[in-house]
Amino acid sequence: MWKLAEKVLSSRLLIGTAQYPSFDIMIKAILAAKAEVVTVSLKRQAPRQKGGDVFWDSIKELNCDLLPNTAGCHNAKDAIVTAQMARELFETHWIKLEVIGDDYNLAPDPFELVKAAKILCQDGFEVFPYCTEDLVLCQRLIDCGCKILMPWAAPIGSGKGLRNPDALEMLRVRLPEMTLIIDAGIGKPSHAIQAMELGFDGILLNSAISLANHPVQMASAFRDAVIAGRAAFEAGMMPQRNMAYPSTSLLDTPFWHQGV
Repeated sequence: MWKLAEKVLSSRLLIGTAQYPSFDIMIKAILAAKAEVVTVSLKRQAPRQKGGDVFWDSIKELNCDLLPNTAGCHNAKDAIVTAQMARELFETHWIKLEVIGDDYNLAPDPFELVKAAKILCQDGFEVFPYCTEDLVLCQRLIDCGCKILMPWAAPIGSGKGLRNPDALEMLRVRLPEMTLIIDAGIGKPSHAIQAMELGFDGILLNSAISLANHPVQMASAFRDAVIAGRAAFEAGMMPQRNMAYPSTSLLDTPFWHQGV
């Protein structure tokens, strides 16, 4: 069990709801992942628009917590308006704040992101900002009132995994009390394990499941990967060494002399 904002959850895997081959497969993937939080886009799944009622009713039957996002926004003003609409339509004060600064790699605009985060935090939102692994940017978001950060592993939809693991590890070390969730760039279950072994609190992904040949099977794989990675972190992994070290002592060496 862990705490995300005011919610107590058992699953550390959060998944998106876009690009699935069918609505039925999306529902089955969510169930297979045992995800308790799903992201939704106001532009894609707004209730009463483009079949949104069917989506909305089905998600509610799953008893998942919704995390609306401001996907498609390129400035603070648009992101704030979208967040306010999402709060009314989806009946939640949670918002995944996305303010895109570059359409090529979908990197966040750090200046507009901080501007929007400050206003939304003051307006009572629980802001989940999609950001880079830059420590200074993350600190500015914390100063705005953010209690949760969602740094990318790599550009959205790239599937490249942890492109800068040293910086991500530094975030975990420097921000030990923050809830840190990897968002974007995860392509394989092994990437999720790597992030969780660094001590991140959760993984949010979409494309790695929805674009797989078998999304439901992939959702199960990511579920297990997140569990394994977290268990390894909590167990405490052996340190790396620059030279070989025997795992078993010689027959004539008392066991209590091992490691001496």
